[in-house]
Amino acid sequence: MRLLNRFLLGSVTAFTAAGAAHAADLPVKKAAPIEYVRVCSAYGAGFFYIPGTDTCLRISGRARFEGAYQTSSSRQPGAVGETSGYRGLARFNLDARTQTAYGTLRAFVRLDAASRTGVIHSGTMLRIGQAYGATGVDERGQAQQYVNVDKAFIQFAGLTAGRASSFYDFYAHDFEFYGATSGSDNSSTNLLAYTGTFGNGVSATLSVEDPVYTRSPVFSPSGNALTPTFVGYTDGRPSRYGNVDTVQRSRLPDFVGALRVDQAWGSAQLSAATHEINVGNLSTATAAGAGGVLTGIRHANSVQGWGVQGGVKFNLPSIAPGDTLYLQGAYANGAQSYAGYCMIAGCYAQSNTGFDTQKFEQYFADASINPFTGQLQTSTSFSAVASYLHYWSPEWRSALFGSYGEQDFSAGARLAQGALFSLVNPSGNSFGTNGVGVPGTRFYQLSQALRDTYQYVLGGSLIWSPVTDLDIGVEAFYTQVGVKSGRVIDLDKGPGAYGAVAAINNGTFVPRTATQDSMTHVRLRVQRDF
Repeated sequence: MRLLNRFLLGSVTAFTAAGAAHAADLPVKKAAPIEYVRVCSAYGAGFFYIPGTDTCLRISGRARFEGAYQTSSSRQPGAVGETSGYRGLARFNLDARTQTAYGTLRAFVRLDAASRTGVIHSGTMLRIGQAYGATGVDERGQAQQYVNVDKAFIQFAGLTAGRASSFYDFYAHDFEFYGATSGSDNSSTNLLAYTGTFGNGVSATLSVEDPVYTRSPVFSPSGNALTPTFVGYTDGRPSRYGNVDTVQRSRLPDFVGALRVDQAWGSAQLSAATHEINVGNLSTATAAGAGGVLTGIRHANSVQGWGVQGGVKFNLPSIAPGDTLYLQGAYANGAQSYAGYCMIAGCYAQSNTGFDTQKFEQYFADASINPFTGQLQTSTSFSAVASYLHYWSPEWRSALFGSYGEQDFSAGARLAQGALFSLVNPSGNSFGTNGVGVPGTRFYQLSQALRDTYQYVLGGSLIWSPVTDLDIGVEAFYTQVGVKSGRVIDLDKGPGAYGAVAAINNGTFVPRTATQDSMTHVRLRVQRDF
């Protein structure tokens, strides 16, 4: 037995030694070195180096809840007439920067997505394809999914290319939740721009920008982009007409220039922009009246609308750290979005109620077509805005804001549209709510189409930030819109009045009228940035 034990022990020892020798002959596999993410301090907090590159990246975002109450006393059948609404929003930001011999190369991307219901839904976003409406019986026109490539631009050696905020804009509702004040705020447009700096905070920018996002329609009495124009006369009186296609084509871009100064006291900017208005050809179809002398109406010449804006921002640390005052004014001819008159209502329809079931519609058309000449007649608009942000403490701040604006159509433009009303509507029917009426009649005096209007907004907010990057706040504002002279049919009290033109003119039907309408809006917001 002792001999057997010695044999087994010797065998194990020999086997172990042999195995160790064999293992020593195998190559050793080394672990790959770990690349740790390094902090990049060159561009501020939150940046890190993308592993294996010299590019710094910051990933950030936002989550937001909003609930709103808005007054509504509508009696119109089928109208939405809602008073509440809700929104949940998600935002994602990517900011990549690389230092080069020409300066910083930057790419920035921002994606927004939201679910919106009730009074927070947006007809403007729906019209330009950035929101997708529900189709249910109770949800149609009341629920939307909203997706937007808000920013996607490259900056390099003074060049900015991509989707960014218009260089025309200055205040752009910096201190507001809703963005109710008048003033240009084109936060997402496609552009190619160059900015030159001259020292002491002075810079100048020339920008070529997408015209689609600053376009308001050319007035169409039918509301379907067809505008009648006289093509025949009998005994010196118009007797035949054809329709001009008023759908605008993208041809020339908007040209924007801005001169800006940024210093310790604040900032100031002077902006100017041009915007082409164009329409299609006269259709071959004519209507009403046969015979007579036919006229050769020329194709409507394109018109260059324009806008100018000046603004100043004052830093007021002597009152409280962070206090800021904005003052801004703008004027536009044939380019009312550059005055921002349509901001509360939406700039992409020729007329809008601004808030659900308004008593009458405001017209935002950049131009109308003279039916005698076939040429464009532009509108004018202006706006003035003031906004003040005050910090009561590092955790509490509030804003006060207000604006006033007007849009005017020449008297000749409305008279010219009225001249064709009886010819195009021999039965006395209107073009719906776009009907001007025959000059001298009661309906013409009361119709809302191409009426000069005004609007003003007054509001304020209070925000609590208990911790960094968390805002809990409430905003309230009051807005009033009105016609500058005369009265208009009250759509709330007489929603069918525009189908009773003859009865209004002969006095058998006297519609209720109004000179102004107003709305109060309150919004709660909870927002976390990260």
